[in-house]
Amino acid sequence: MSKMEVKTSLLDNMIGLGDMVLLEPLTEESFIENLRKRFDHNEIYTYIGSVVISINPYRSLPIYTPDKVEEYRNRNFYELSPHIYALADEAYRSLRDQDKDQCILITGESGAGKTEASKLVMSYVAAVCGKGAEVNQIKEQLLQSNPVLEAFGNAKTVRNDNSSRFGKYMDVEFDFKGDPLGGVISNYLLEKSRVVKQPRGERNFHIFYQLLSGASEDMLKKLKLERDFSKYNYLSLDSATVTGVDDAASFRTVRNAMQIVGFMDDETQSVLELVGAVLKLGNIEFKPESRVNDMDESRVKDKNELKEICELLGIEQSVLERAFSFRTVEAKQEKVSTTLNVAQAYYARDALAKNLYSRLFTWLVNRINESIKAQTKKRKKVMGVLDIYGFEIFEENSFEQFIINYCNEKLQQIFIELTLREEQEEYIREGIEWTHIEYFNNSVICDLIENNTNGIMAMLDEECLRPGTVTDSTFLEKLNQVCADHQHFESRMSKSSKFLNDHSLPHNCFRIQHYAGKVLYHVEGFMDKNNDLLYRDLSQAMWKANHSLIKSLFPDGNPAKINLKRPPTAGSQFKTSVATLMKNLQTKNPNYIRCIKPNDQKASHIFTDSLVCHQVRYLGLMENVRVRRAGYAFRQPYEACLERYKMLCKQTWPHWRGKARDGVEVLLKDLQIPAEEYSYGRSKIFIRNPRTLFSLEEQRKRRLHGLATLIQKIFRGWKTRTRFLLMKSSQVTVAAWYRRYAQQKKYKKTKSSAVIVQSFIRGWKARKILRELKYQKRCEEAVTTIGAYWHGTQARRELKRLKEEARCKHAVDVIWAYWLGLKVRREYRKFFRAHAGKRIYEFTIQRIMQKYFLELKNKTPSMSPSDKTWPARPYLFLDSTHKELRRIFHLWTCKKYRGQFTDQKKAIYEEKLEASELFKEKKALYPSSVAQPFQGDYLEINKNPRYQKLNSLVEEKIIFADVVNKINRANGKGAQRIFLLTKNKFMLADQKSGHQIKSTVPLAELTSVSMSAQSDGFFALRVKEGTTAAAKGDFLLNSERIIEIITKLYRAGLNLTKEKIQIEITDEFLVQFKQDKVCVKFIQTSPKNGTTASCKRKNNRLLEVTVPSP
Repeated sequence: MSKMEVKTSLLDNMIGLGDMVLLEPLTEESFIENLRKRFDHNEIYTYIGSVVISINPYRSLPIYTPDKVEEYRNRNFYELSPHIYALADEAYRSLRDQDKDQCILITGESGAGKTEASKLVMSYVAAVCGKGAEVNQIKEQLLQSNPVLEAFGNAKTVRNDNSSRFGKYMDVEFDFKGDPLGGVISNYLLEKSRVVKQPRGERNFHIFYQLLSGASEDMLKKLKLERDFSKYNYLSLDSATVTGVDDAASFRTVRNAMQIVGFMDDETQSVLELVGAVLKLGNIEFKPESRVNDMDESRVKDKNELKEICELLGIEQSVLERAFSFRTVEAKQEKVSTTLNVAQAYYARDALAKNLYSRLFTWLVNRINESIKAQTKKRKKVMGVLDIYGFEIFEENSFEQFIINYCNEKLQQIFIELTLREEQEEYIREGIEWTHIEYFNNSVICDLIENNTNGIMAMLDEECLRPGTVTDSTFLEKLNQVCADHQHFESRMSKSSKFLNDHSLPHNCFRIQHYAGKVLYHVEGFMDKNNDLLYRDLSQAMWKANHSLIKSLFPDGNPAKINLKRPPTAGSQFKTSVATLMKNLQTKNPNYIRCIKPNDQKASHIFTDSLVCHQVRYLGLMENVRVRRAGYAFRQPYEACLERYKMLCKQTWPHWRGKARDGVEVLLKDLQIPAEEYSYGRSKIFIRNPRTLFSLEEQRKRRLHGLATLIQKIFRGWKTRTRFLLMKSSQVTVAAWYRRYAQQKKYKKTKSSAVIVQSFIRGWKARKILRELKYQKRCEEAVTTIGAYWHGTQARRELKRLKEEARCKHAVDVIWAYWLGLKVRREYRKFFRAHAGKRIYEFTIQRIMQKYFLELKNKTPSMSPSDKTWPARPYLFLDSTHKELRRIFHLWTCKKYRGQFTDQKKAIYEEKLEASELFKEKKALYPSSVAQPFQGDYLEINKNPRYQKLNSLVEEKIIFADVVNKINRANGKGAQRIFLLTKNKFMLADQKSGHQIKSTVPLAELTSVSMSAQSDGFFALRVKEGTTAAAKGDFLLNSERIIEIITKLYRAGLNLTKEKIQIEITDEFLVQFKQDKVCVKFIQTSPKNGTTASCKRKNNRLLEVTVPSP
């Protein structure tokens, strides 16, 4: 359907029939064919009146976008094509506007899409209800409870990768405005047997795989788990991974959802510890141990696993180990302790794992309810969403299928009752005469199962509680006695002789004829699963745990509250829960979603007729259609009916001015429809036969074609006239503008031509003058070039002559040498063979090399890296080898020498290396400083009592401390100061008092250092302008240890600011003293004038430093 096309009715552009009530003829084949036709065109929703049939497409469809939500918002149920949003909107508006509590019942078999349907309903309601921070938080908590419950309650089965293994009913509570206030979740019959054993091709609950895949290594270590699935006996390995499912990402989603719902971090950790403990329980194995009385007693094989479980749960190892080996039975005042054999120990282990997980799941539901419950006590409107298992018929059906099918019988019963009641209420409300409708009442089947006296569940509970030997076979015998005459019960061993030769009915089975068909149940396991027994020793062991969550899960283990009364069976508990659910549903207005699985391959575009037919039967959809259309097949409000069909009558087209009902009466009378085909209600028209509706639709379709032709004719005439007038007006305007444009273009073209002609003439004149100048210059250059070429020719001729003479002389020498060699070879050829020369050469070389290496070994110099002596090269051809060996030896001695260094010595050499890079071949004083070690603290500030007070004033570690001379600009004389350097600053202190600090300068404010290239110790420290330290100006100092001071100052500044302090080495530089700049000039003098450098003031702008020449 195009974007511009809008559907205004369920009947518009139908693919098949959108409502099965209109199906004609109504047969099972036509029903299935209509579903197939719609499914093939991606129409997965179909109505049966107000019931929605949903077929799982097994792929994503673009029909759940925000635009779709807005399209179905506040629209009539039949106004648009069938959609789950239409049902959700109808339920929400009835709750908000009519103050009716609603319930949405979602049923279908595993893999039919029940869970996704419930999510879609919840997401739609969340999208259309109110906004606001608090409301959004509640909506988010309600929606995020789904991932948590799915992780702990869903599993991969052969039919569904995300199958719900529990029933869920959620009551969402709203205020009078329709804004959500909170919710309450109820869970039914978790399939806890899956914890310890899974059928082939299926997985355990999702949370186990998500935890092992998505938890961090640190978390797994805390939980004493390993990431490998094969390490755990409770995990099925043949389908451990599911295609398209990322367990690690799902684990992160679950952790985030738990946080949003309101779980504290310690609660989440406790839950994961219990999940880890359940996993590890499956790894506990037992071995038999014989006792004195020839009785076998079970013992734990590997106690390491048991120890880790006890550490996780906070239980003493001996307590849990005893609970796996002994069982205590209490009767009145007596206690009897018996040993467990290996089979009983494994049963106890699995029973503990199942109970632990089941109680944890119940705790999770209760904890979520605490977070999402409504905080107000005012009256609330309620919308319930029921997502529960569908009718199940497997090859082998056991206790679980029995109670699931019992629940579906009850739901079918209430469905029929509520559907009939709704139909009857509408007839009464509209004033239509009610006629009795024949339908199959399945109350007789419900009575067979739930009757308190002789029902199957009552017989099962009675057999479980009966003393003596009780087995599944005795239970079947009792059923054969009590239920043999029931028309819906079949057994091979019953009194009825008609089943004696029925080989499709095994001896250990019974069969019940449900409303959906016959189901064969195997009685094996009925007793154990109904008992659901956990030994009291294990529950008491769990209660003794230090783990707070474990203790709260097993209140029955408290010795102070021992109840000798047998706990209720699983069947009776479920029966009570179903009764409560039915009572709850009967107080609400029902809305139904029937989910159907199209194929067993979980693949898209595949529709298996037999499978769909089977589901249509046990969902009772055909009966639902018959009930719905037993009276009138179609009904519609008068306004909608008149709006849709008014074009079929001249009196109602195009506008009807009277009441809508009167208009419909006129319309139907004009169309000559028989009176028995319809009835008038108070607000709706009721049409009995679908053929009548189809006839109206066909007439409407033909009429629409005629109206479309008329509209097209009028529109085309109007469009043509409008276009002609517009073109005429446009032609006049275009002509006027064109004439103006042509004149402007002509003027611009003339002006442009004149400019071009002028430019060409000027260019021609300029090029003529340029050619004359170039020719004159070329003539001058030619003379010079010819002369240069002539001189070059003369020089090359002379060079060629000299080379020829030298070549001739060399040729004579070469010929003579060859002749002498030939004579020698002829003389010696008679004494040696042809290859003797080569062998002599190789032997000689070998002997020379041996001699060379032996002499080198004896003459090897010392191991000092500074010793650069090396034996002389004995032969010229060993020159490269000799040099390479010398280089390798030097590198080796350097490595040996460096290996002896301590960290302190390395630091000293690093400073020496820094000094070398800064001053080598730049400062004349540097060579004399190389042999002097850098001590740093020459005054021993920390030890000398004289400087104890000064040491207390300096908070940082002192890198350098020595006495320097600070030069006075007034007379050039020096005053002694103590120079202190730390990693962040340098200080000048009074040398006489020994504790008064005169100046402090941060290293970050030091810009550069200036000194001469002579052998003096004068240096200037320049301070950054504008800083506090710059107020007194730069510092001109004199020290014998200038190399060490500047090196340490440079390294400290680099470490602090990551920037190099500029080192300026020049014999003349400027120093800033307060407001004036003074030039410091260095002059070399003869040694006669003194051996030390001295500074004198020449004038206000010059200080002259005389340095003795070396």
